[in-house]
Amino acid sequence: MEHRSEITLGSLLVGAVGVARDLPQMARQLPGLANLRPGRRWTIGKQFAATAAAHPNRPFLRSGAVTHTYGDCNRRANRWAAVLAERGVRRGDVVAIMAHNSADVVLAMLATVKLGAIAGMVNYNQTGEVLEHSLGLLSTRVLLRDDACAEALTSVPDSAVPDAVLTFADLDEAGDRLAAADPRTNADPPVTASLRAGSPAFYIFTSGTTGWPKASIMSHSRWSLAMAGLGGASIRLRPDDVMYCALPMYHNNALTVALGAALGAGACLAIGEKFSASRFFDEIIANDATAFCYIGELCRYLLAQPPKPSDRAHRVRVAVGNGLRPDIWDEFVERFAIPRVVEFYSASESNIGFVNVFAQRNTVGFSPMPHAIVEVDVTTGEPIRDARGRVRRVAKGQPGLLLAHISPLARLDGYTDADATEKKIVRDAFLRGDAWFNTGDLVYSQGFGHIGFADRLGDTFRWKGENVATTEVESVVNQVPGVVESVVYGVTVPGADGRAGMAAIVVDDGWGEQSWARLATAVRDRLPAYAAPVFVRVVPEIEHTSTFKSRRVELREEGYDQVGDDEVRVFAEGAYVPRYPAFVEGLAVRRS
Repeated sequence: MEHRSEITLGSLLVGAVGVARDLPQMARQLPGLANLRPGRRWTIGKQFAATAAAHPNRPFLRSGAVTHTYGDCNRRANRWAAVLAERGVRRGDVVAIMAHNSADVVLAMLATVKLGAIAGMVNYNQTGEVLEHSLGLLSTRVLLRDDACAEALTSVPDSAVPDAVLTFADLDEAGDRLAAADPRTNADPPVTASLRAGSPAFYIFTSGTTGWPKASIMSHSRWSLAMAGLGGASIRLRPDDVMYCALPMYHNNALTVALGAALGAGACLAIGEKFSASRFFDEIIANDATAFCYIGELCRYLLAQPPKPSDRAHRVRVAVGNGLRPDIWDEFVERFAIPRVVEFYSASESNIGFVNVFAQRNTVGFSPMPHAIVEVDVTTGEPIRDARGRVRRVAKGQPGLLLAHISPLARLDGYTDADATEKKIVRDAFLRGDAWFNTGDLVYSQGFGHIGFADRLGDTFRWKGENVATTEVESVVNQVPGVVESVVYGVTVPGADGRAGMAAIVVDDGWGEQSWARLATAVRDRLPAYAAPVFVRVVPEIEHTSTFKSRRVELREEGYDQVGDDEVRVFAEGAYVPRYPAFVEGLAVRRS
C-alpha cells in the first residue's frame, strides 16, 4: 500500500526555524486562546468590532473589484443587526442565511452573531426535500437570501419557508432608514459586549454524502481556537496579507478558517464568487493574494489544468486547507511554487484539530489535545473492545480509528440533534466514566504528535478478511497515465463475504487497451491482492458535493450491474478484461 510518512526530529527542527521567524506575529494572536473559556465575554462580533475600531481604514473584504474597509463593514453590519432586532431577532434565535459567495454573506453572519443569535448557513445548492429538511432543523422565522436563491425557495412548501424572507437589498434599505432616524444605529449593539464565548455562533450543515444533512454547532469559543490556534499559530498572516477563498461560505473552511485567519491578523479576505480551476491563479493574481484556502480535490483539479504562466506568477506564500493527498503533495507544491502548506484535520462537529504548524510534508499535522488511535470494526464503525470492555490502541504507523477526549477544555459542540451527537460518543473507552468523540476517520501516527489521514470509516470496506482504505487505492489508480479522476468503493457480490473493490474512473481521450494494461500493472505492483479493484467502471464524470467530496453512495448502490452504457471491466488473472457472467459467479467460490 501507499508509503506512510514518518516525522523526524530533523525535519521538525527545520520547521521550527520558520515558526521562530513568525513569533512576533504569533504573539499578537495567541492571547486569543484565553477565549476558549465558555464563560468569557467574547464573541466573533466583539472581535470584529474591536478590530474595526482599531483599524477602520484597513481593507477587510474584497469581492470582485470592490474592496470594503473594516470600518465600513462594521457600520453596515450594525445597521443590519438593528433591522433584525426590529424584526424580533433576539439572543439564541436562529437566522437562516442562504446566499452565494459575496461580502454580503459575511456581513449577514456578523450582523446575526452581534445580537447573540445563531447564523444557520444553508447550502444554496439545496432544493426540494433536502432544503425543506435543512430549514426544518433550523426552526427559524427569518431567512436572509440573495436574488439567485429565490427560485430554490419555491421548491419547498410554503409552510417550510420562514415567515420573514429578506434580501440583502432589503437590509440595506431598512438599515439606512433606521440610521437616518437614529445615527446610533451605526454603533455596535449593546448586547454584543455581554455575550459569552460558549454560546453557539452558527450552524454548518454536513455535506449529506451518506444521508440527510445534519446541522453541526460552531461555538464562539471554538471559532476563537481556530482564529488563534490555526490562524495565529499556523497560518500566521500579517496585516498586509490577502487571503483568497473561493470555497462556499456555508463551509467551515471559508467561514472559520479563511475568515478567522484574516480577522485575527487584521488582514483582508478576498472572496471568490465560485471555484474555477482554469481561472484560480488568475483570480489570485487579480486580488494580489498572498494566501489561499483549499479543500478536498481542489488541488487535484488545479493540477489537471494545462500549465500556464499564471501558475507561478503570484505572491502566494501559504496555502491552508485539508485533503491535499500525499500522491500529489510534492507535484502541487513544485508546480505552483507554494512555499508553505498548512494542511490541517478537523470536522465541523468535532472537538479536536490537527495542524501542520512546522511545515512538514505529507501530514495533516500536530495536536496537543488528548487523542487515541484505536482498533476498529469497519463494518460497525465502533472500536473493538477487549475482554474487560476497554478499547485498544494500535501500533505506530498502523491505521486506526481516531478518538478525541471530551473534557471541559475540549468541549463537544456536536449537532443540533442531541441523539445524533450521543451516537458519536464512545464512553468507558479506557476508564470508567470517560468520554471520547468518535471522529469516524482512520488515521495513523507519524510520531511526534503528528498523524496522517488514511480514510473515512464509512468509505473503508473489508474484502478477503482485510480492511481496504479507499484513499490509498485511489492514490495508485490516479497515478496511471490517462486516468483523470477516480473514486473507489466496495460493492456487494451475491454469495461473497464483505465487499469487492470497485473503481469508477474518468479517463482522457487516449484511453485504450494499453491503458488498461498499465492500470493492471499498477495495481499488481503497488497494491496487495485484496486491495486491487475487482471491478473498474469508466464514467463520463464523477459527481461531487459543492465542497468537492465524491458522491460514493450512489455509485455503491449501482454496483457493477446497474451501470447503463458505462464500460465495466474485471480483474481476472492479473489483467482487466470485459465483464463476463462466470467471473461474478466465481467470486463467491474464490472468496471462500
